[in-house]
Amino acid sequence: MKSSSSNTNRLGYVVTGLLLGILMAAMDNTIVATAMGTIVADLGGLDKFVWVTSAYMVAEMAGMPIFGKLSDMYGRKRFFIFGLILFLLGSILCGTAQTIVQLSIYRAIQGIGGGALVPIAFTIVFDVFPPEKRGKMSGMFGAVFGLSSIFGPLLGAYITDYINWHWVFYVNIPLGLLALLLVTLFYKESLQHVRQKIDWWGAATLVGAIVCLMFGLELGGKQYAWDSAEMLGLLGGFIALFALFLYIETKAKEPIISFAMFRSRLFAMSNVVGLFYGAAFIVATVYIPIYVQGVMGGSATGSGLILLPMMLGSVVTAQLGGFLAGSGKLSYRDVMLIFSVVFIAGVALLATLTPETPRYLLTLYMVLVGLGTGASFSVLGMAVMHKFEAAQRGSANSTMAFLRSLGMTVGITVFGIIQRNEFASYLAGTLGAQAGQTGISLEDPRALLSPETRSAIAPQLLQPIAQGLSSSIAQTFLWALLPAVLTLVFICCMSRERMVLAPGGEQAKLGARQPSAR
Repeated sequence: MKSSSSNTNRLGYVVTGLLLGILMAAMDNTIVATAMGTIVADLGGLDKFVWVTSAYMVAEMAGMPIFGKLSDMYGRKRFFIFGLILFLLGSILCGTAQTIVQLSIYRAIQGIGGGALVPIAFTIVFDVFPPEKRGKMSGMFGAVFGLSSIFGPLLGAYITDYINWHWVFYVNIPLGLLALLLVTLFYKESLQHVRQKIDWWGAATLVGAIVCLMFGLELGGKQYAWDSAEMLGLLGGFIALFALFLYIETKAKEPIISFAMFRSRLFAMSNVVGLFYGAAFIVATVYIPIYVQGVMGGSATGSGLILLPMMLGSVVTAQLGGFLAGSGKLSYRDVMLIFSVVFIAGVALLATLTPETPRYLLTLYMVLVGLGTGASFSVLGMAVMHKFEAAQRGSANSTMAFLRSLGMTVGITVFGIIQRNEFASYLAGTLGAQAGQTGISLEDPRALLSPETRSAIAPQLLQPIAQGLSSSIAQTFLWALLPAVLTLVFICCMSRERMVLAPGGEQAKLGARQPSAR
């Protein structure tokens, strides 16, 4: 009895360590989103601000499939710890950044560490808990994404307004060190792992293809014309490397992304849904704070508080979605259908934003987006690992995390281009020669994000500039409806499988004999 109690306590410490690791990684994104207006106003380069987010995402998704495969081969613990250490190092470096380029590079270091944290933590949960408890735990882990987005904006806003934005990255350090201590001391996994050959060529060609695509989308039509040699080289490089990646994956003994897993309809469709969820949700996360500071004239604190209702909504439905799917009474498909409709409604309402939109309506729209998003964190994670044994769960979950991150990365880049072009076009057509009287450049209107500079601009000039920013953000949300609607389309294509609650069955045995807490 004493031994059982000791094991329960140790498992509790392990779960706490995993939750802290996810909290740290997810909170960092929301802190950066909240403080972005102030960061850009300080460092400059509104045209490059998307790279602060994109650099993290590209690096994170590059590591996800590799770490997922390595964790299947050599164990989860060592790579989770490696991710924690690298993430902490990146956080410290981000706090020292003096330019937007430096910050982007340091965020990439964080991203590599983050590529190990989230997918491996979620996989460990499936390893150590039987089916009847996975729904509850998945909901808890999914809710952490929402909780992190509550604490992140508030902490980030307070530090940005009253201390210095450089310090928003240092809040990761105590959380990361505690998570490192708990996982190192209390998590003991089985040594039964399947040795496999790492598909390095597949990983290299995939990362190269994504980098070419991102640079092409970011630079095209701005630094370089779409038909320039530089752009043709980048886009051609993407096509060639991606085609080579697909060929390598068909020949690799152990592909970095297993096409065989996609033979499962539930796995394939869940991954596609995650891809489009990521593309649509990232728009709200990034552009609502910009809207609050640039259009409403709020501070970083105001933008952080605006995000709070959305994140509270996601906490509620992450838990609710995990409970519904884990009960075994509803299929993963049915649960996701309910929440995707709410998500689409929220994004559609955000597309109606104007400078006159009342604060309470913006809050309502954000609540709807949060309610529609939360379940995707828990339910889709459960769906992609349905029926897979422990030796494949790392790859399965990392594939899901990779594709969600791919959707977010492509989404922020594509929608960043749309917003920037809409804004520049509006300003050029509205202000024209009067632009010089504002004291800002039409190509770099970052002063809108600084309350101090806004107060120095004549009201008759500030009004059309704010109108242009509002219009460009609303148009961006209108375009974001496309991936939002596609989530519903592909959810309808999911099979109707549901969680099987059979404590004495094969699934329970798989969960019991795999890595567990000592």
